[in-house]
Amino acid sequence: MRTSSNPVFRNLPKQQGGGYATFGSATAGASQAATFGQHPGTQADPYTTQPAQRAMTIDDVVTKTGITLGVLTVTAIISYLLVQNNDGLATPFVIVGGLVGFGLVMFATFGRKMDNKAIVLAYAAAEGIFLGALSFLFTFNIQGVGAGTLISQAVLGTFGVFFGMLIVYKTGAIRVTPRLTRMVVGALIGVVVLMLGNLVAGFFMDGGLGLRDGGPLAIIFSLVCIGIAAFSFLLDFDQADQLIRAQAPEKAAWGVALGLTITLVWLYIEILRLLSYFQND
Repeated sequence: MRTSSNPVFRNLPKQQGGGYATFGSATAGASQAATFGQHPGTQADPYTTQPAQRAMTIDDVVTKTGITLGVLTVTAIISYLLVQNNDGLATPFVIVGGLVGFGLVMFATFGRKMDNKAIVLAYAAAEGIFLGALSFLFTFNIQGVGAGTLISQAVLGTFGVFFGMLIVYKTGAIRVTPRLTRMVVGALIGVVVLMLGNLVAGFFMDGGLGLRDGGPLAIIFSLVCIGIAAFSFLLDFDQADQLIRAQAPEKAAWGVALGLTITLVWLYIEILRLLSYFQND
């Protein structure tokens, strides 16, 4: 089984099965013909009368991802409005929300808790606080175009890329192969190293390595990040598809929702940052 560039997907629970589901199929996750009166997607336990947990379906993925994004959106709006009324809250919200969100992802990943509903929704709330404040910091001094317009453009761009890559995946225009997976993971590692290097360099020189100062190099770097995030969706879709085929338990859909949300958040930040560069020119 190929692994995703998103670390959350790598430790999701897997259950072997012979399903024929595909990501986006209406019958995703359905098991083979039911026996002894069983419902599809369940297996009889010879030691108890309780049926096994039903298999994950594409509907589970869509529903739980929608709930996760809903929590994130509501908290982001509240965070933005609070910061708008008191800009002194911006930095604390960014720091606390970012650290809490990062900590929850690390705990979920290494503690194998990716399918824990409470952790996923807590991450969404923390990330919403982070994004709301960060969106304010990116747009509060924008001239000519309202902050709300710029944020709306970033949101539309984010979901445009998401659905565009979903179409690419479903049509097979770009197939997820081990080679593509290695390339995306390698590019992702390279970007993270550059980000850390730019952060460290920023302590010693103004603007660091120039990757986030709004200049030509910063624009190119943001475009590269957007491209990598877009290709990461292909790996995420493929991993979700494989989990459905393997008839992973229904609660694994929370882990898929978490992984997709992480990629969406990164893509949104990069698009908003890129748009802010052009507005500042």
